[in-house]
Amino acid sequence: MRIVFRPVPESKKGRNRIHLDLTTASLDDQNQSVSRLVEQGARHIDIGQGPDAPHVVLADPEGNEFCIIGPDNSFLADCGRLGAIVCDGSRQVGYFWSAALGWPLVWDQDEETAIRAPDGTSPFITWGPPVPPKITKNRLHLDIAPPAPGDQRAEVDRLASFGATRIDLGQGDVDRVVMADPDGNEFCVLSPDSEFARDQRPGRQRPER
Repeated sequence: MRIVFRPVPESKKGRNRIHLDLTTASLDDQNQSVSRLVEQGARHIDIGQGPDAPHVVLADPEGNEFCIIGPDNSFLADCGRLGAIVCDGSRQVGYFWSAALGWPLVWDQDEETAIRAPDGTSPFITWGPPVPPKITKNRLHLDIAPPAPGDQRAEVDRLASFGATRIDLGQGDVDRVVMADPDGNEFCVLSPDSEFARDQRPGRQRPER
């Protein structure tokens, strides 16, 4: 799994529907992590979490929200620093992504779902609770790389059979296919020839720049 940051022309509008949860090993680790990130340009924000919340909510220099999770969170206890990719969304969209990625559901209660790679080495991806329909393009989205040897059209057809739809965001003639999941969240199906798709294949490592 790779996180890629790219510049976009649009400014941030409203709270993101996807954010990152970073884990900590102790209260000291949590406090030090918060202090270090604030020194790097993050800021404290209030999204209604309340003063007794065990996590600290921050925004990065562009205003994208993320959480520093306290050490007592047993759900994320065996994760690395990136504990979860947290998505607002319906229970059904969790089922969609479980099928799309082939990752089993590890949580399905109270209108919330979570999936994780079968080998247990990835962060969790979670959804819930349901939220109002989206009105603007998400600033954060997921990309899918077809498995080797790769067939982009077959992958698009497979995802459509699970409830995804092709959409046009004005992307023009590009080698990726833009789709939306059942909640309308955009994602991209990469070309098998794209750099990021090639890097996901066994035995391939991304060259250092």
